[in-house]
Amino acid sequence: MAQDEEQFLVPRTKLGSQGLEVSKLGFGCMGLTGVYNSPVSEEEGVSIIKDAFSKGITFFDTADIYGPLANEVLVGKALKQLPREKIQLATKFGIAGFDMNRTMVKGDPEYVRTCCEASLQRLGVDYIDLYYQHRVDTSVPIEETMDELKKLVQEGKIRYIGLSEASPDTIRRAHAVHPITALQMEWSLWTREIEEEIVPLCKELGIGIVPYSPLGRGFFGGRAVVESLPATSSLATHPRFHGENLNKNKTIYNRIEALAKKHQCSPAQLALAWILQQGDDVVPIPGTTKIKNLDENVGSLRVKLTEEDREEISDAVPIEEIAGERTYINMLQNSWRFADTPPKGCRDSG
Repeated sequence: MAQDEEQFLVPRTKLGSQGLEVSKLGFGCMGLTGVYNSPVSEEEGVSIIKDAFSKGITFFDTADIYGPLANEVLVGKALKQLPREKIQLATKFGIAGFDMNRTMVKGDPEYVRTCCEASLQRLGVDYIDLYYQHRVDTSVPIEETMDELKKLVQEGKIRYIGLSEASPDTIRRAHAVHPITALQMEWSLWTREIEEEIVPLCKELGIGIVPYSPLGRGFFGGRAVVESLPATSSLATHPRFHGENLNKNKTIYNRIEALAKKHQCSPAQLALAWILQQGDDVVPIPGTTKIKNLDENVGSLRVKLTEEDREEISDAVPIEEIAGERTYINMLQNSWRFADTPPKGCRDSG
């Protein structure tokens, strides 16, 4: 990487209209404790978080279910070696576990408080900057969940409230109790269901959007994923990476690869630039376990696209041509009846 790229720092932006300022590119910590592949060592995990911070990334995303629990512990150890006042820490509650491939969701007030206090302890911090409800428990009125989150804000234990994979109705009802600062949703070149209803609603209410899996769960990360996905990777059971679906989706990758050459960047950088430039308060959180991938992600901020460029990239990935659902095969049948009604076009809660 050129020297000027090494010195480039990620710029900052406002996330939502409630005052939270974060780095324009965040870092998703989930993979550090193993999801798609094997976890990294504690030393490696701490090192990559510190390296991200040195490049200007200050917005770090974790959750109690990652690990489970271990991810927050790892992030907490990294935070002890960084200036806390310069970090925007996001974590989540709401997924209580999995039973027979079903996502078990909880959102009652007692559970909210218990989870928050446990996360504070694991992270080793006095407050959480952005606290998300990871999935919405439809057995509990969202107003009751929000009332408890509002109390946690008043007590200084959390500073801002977020939702993840929530429906438009839930977002409006929650926002009426206490302003929602950010909504975390899956959003990438091949997962665009939120664009019809969710994105306009967030702009209307002043809610920032935090896209997770902005590289299509790694699909747009490089040809190695497309051509030689390890059999041990959990992505091998993902519908879009599986069998004939993967063969069909390679055509999509080839188009993005060709456009990336046109813009003199990698496919990953083009995919990230496309979503980074959807709005000032759109802050994706790609995760990685490799410094070279982190450097590549940061480099996406230097790829400038015109409106015509973004349309051309969008047109290269027609949603009707994407083969396979956006969630795992073994979760399709059972998971979403435990969670909130998904945005139009989605089959489950993700």
